Amino acid sequence: MNKEIKEVRSTCIPIRIDNCNTDLIIPARYLSTTTRDPQFFGDAFMHDLRFDGEGQPVQDFVMNRMPFSEAPREGVNQIIVAGQNWGSGSSREHAAWAIAGYGVRVVISSSFADIHRNNLLNCFVLPVVVSEAFQQELFASIAADAKTQVVVDLEKQTVENTATGHREQFPINSYKKYCLLHGYDDIDFLLENKDKIISFEEQRSDK
Repeated sequence: MNKEIKEVRSTCIPIRIDNCNTDLIIPARYLSTTTRDPQFFGDAFMHDLRFDGEGQPVQDFVMNRMPFSEAPREGVNQIIVAGQNWGSGSSREHAAWAIAGYGVRVVISSSFADIHRNNLLNCFVLPVVVSEAFQQELFASIAADAKTQVVVDLEKQTVENTATGHREQFPINSYKKYCLLHGYDDIDFLLENKDKIISFEEQRSDK
């Protein structure tokens, strides 16, 4: 997976569910596995809404309808436009693994559960907070034209609805922004600054 995020320009999957909790994002029965295989968790993403008890696709669920059923790839379905309070409920990091494993790079909502938002960032998925008005505009644009693209520019911290030309800025922690722009996890960041850390420790030891 390409960990870097600079600009994501893509059509979107609209998941218009307020208070979508982590048990919906990935059911609890998937938490006992010892694998970290991205495809395993990607296949489990929204599983119990996507499939019925017999394992058959639920036809009226958005992720089973074209073009939203297409697997995410460059420019296609790499962005989720979600309902309010996305990722509420338990703190399971598996929910973020599922979203990343499915191939999503950005989740847009008017609000996120704090722990889930941080888990997304750690999985190189960008949570973008927008106003409720902009969120509803995105849902309306996608409903009118499923090919509507959204452009998320991390460097400028902007999100644009190409159907209307409207744009908003979004907040992000400066450290996490740096890490996403460079594709760094916390260990990568420490390794990049290894010489500075050693120098600092040497200065302290001399005192």
